[in-house]
Amino acid sequence: MVELRHLKTLAALRDAGSLVEAAERVHLTQSALSHQIKDLEERLSCSLFIRKTKPICFTSSGQRLLALADDVLPMIRNAERDIARLAGGEAGRLNICIECHSCFEWLMPTIDHFRQHWPEVEMDLSSGFSFQPLPALARGDLDLVITSDPESRNGITYVPLFSYESVLAIAKQHRLVARRYIHAEDLARETLITYPVDHGKLDIFNHFLDPASIDPAEIRTAELTVMILQLVASGRGVSALPNWAIHEYLERDYIASRPLGDKGVWCTLYAAIREDQKSSEFMVDFLNTAKEVSFRNLSGIKTA
Repeated sequence: MVELRHLKTLAALRDAGSLVEAAERVHLTQSALSHQIKDLEERLSCSLFIRKTKPICFTSSGQRLLALADDVLPMIRNAERDIARLAGGEAGRLNICIECHSCFEWLMPTIDHFRQHWPEVEMDLSSGFSFQPLPALARGDLDLVITSDPESRNGITYVPLFSYESVLAIAKQHRLVARRYIHAEDLARETLITYPVDHGKLDIFNHFLDPASIDPAEIRTAELTVMILQLVASGRGVSALPNWAIHEYLERDYIASRPLGDKGVWCTLYAAIREDQKSSEFMVDFLNTAKEVSFRNLSGIKTA
């Protein structure tokens, strides 16, 4: 009565917290997902979760199936990895470069998880802050680049990992706390704290300030997210950061945040790879692992 697709759907519903996001994760329409759940409930003659609760509250029956999903789905995934390795005998190299200072929070757990299943793949990690990583990827010096700024290049394909909201982190006593959202003009008199990278690589400039032809009063840089947030909390400036990167600091009430614009600024993080590697078994598994780890560990992200 219970099929594998049901377990995947329930796990996605729990992890996503809403029908809309869960449907995107399992590549169904919201209507199809609702129909699938209703069909399963009719088969089992019981409800699996309480409707119109946020976050979603599962019944005892639903929790039992979630426990089953947590046991079965990883076993199936591991078996698929083993079969792929046995069938392809793949050993290779995965040199990764990141263009995102805050990406270590999910990338390091992804790498650790991947190494357990592909020990024969040689891995290396570098940052693209001091050189141009996409030309290096095209040349074959790198194998994967994490970026939110895709450029059209022959032989390079971009795989979306997840979408996130770039928000303005501000001190709790800052004047902008009174706003529901931030206007670009509000930053004309502010010190903007950024990572030490070219402005063309920063969401705040690409999607918010440059379209409005606004420059901040001053720009200050810091290399680490924790350093930026300490400066923000002490009133030394404001900073635009991914929503998931500041979630912990908001939870602890260290800082406040506001959306950039009335609709917010949403961006997508991509994995850039060479087209000749996109079907490689270990590359496919790394990308799937990155998505799984991200959605399990990061708050506020969406399916791209």
